[in-house]
Amino acid sequence: MAGLHATQDELNLKSGVALVLDQDTDEVLFSKNPEAVLPIASLTKLMTAVIVTEAKQPLDEVLTVTQDDVDTEKHSRSRLKVGTQLTRGEMLHLALMSSENRAAHALGRSYPGGLNAFVTAMNAKAQALGMADTSYVEPTGLSSKNQSSARDLATLVKAAHQHQIIRELSTSPEYQVAVNNRPMQFRNTNMLVRNPSWDIGLQKTGYITEAGRCLVMQAQMAGRKLIMVFLDSAGSRSRIGDAERVRKWINESNPTARVAAPKVTS
Repeated sequence: MAGLHATQDELNLKSGVALVLDQDTDEVLFSKNPEAVLPIASLTKLMTAVIVTEAKQPLDEVLTVTQDDVDTEKHSRSRLKVGTQLTRGEMLHLALMSSENRAAHALGRSYPGGLNAFVTAMNAKAQALGMADTSYVEPTGLSSKNQSSARDLATLVKAAHQHQIIRELSTSPEYQVAVNNRPMQFRNTNMLVRNPSWDIGLQKTGYITEAGRCLVMQAQMAGRKLIMVFLDSAGSRSRIGDAERVRKWINESNPTARVAAPKVTS
């Protein structure tokens, strides 16, 4: 709706917004509408994980999925039925790896002071990091009112990458938990973590209708640690295709800064 897909870029990316920067130097290697403020869907869960991790709540504490964790906005499905009991660590793993909405909501609800205090902490952390374009209203990303820019999300990825547990859980290919004494297998929503040609240190996917397909990653390539952000991608596999296009470009050209130009119409 914002016309972001009319912006032309040399890599022919399918995402309306893209940003690639060097994690160590902050050099921007590629940008396309990096300051556009958009809904970010489940990329939200990266901030949820930062708040949970930095609060140092016990990861072995058992949390119970309640009716409060059921999505009444998008009516999304979940394999975690009301009454499911998992540890905070297991909930965090499923929220990051499989983008489990009820797990993320339970994490926020069990924060000291409850959900409102958790959302306040999310916004306070965003402000502390200098994420001026970012605002949160809940911990899952199901609300389109959770919004940010590519520049802010790159800042968040850098902050989240400082935590080993977030790096490990977000890049876990699959994970099995016991639900009602039965093993239940979950898989990563990002197929690239299973691709041996990628060296991914952190990742998170996202999707709601208002946001399109979204993806953030930290990955090593061409001897550099890079942060990549893709927002507002239309096709189900296009964000992955965009990541592959960027990786090919990086490996072949070892580029300096490139900025996409808005489409000129007469």
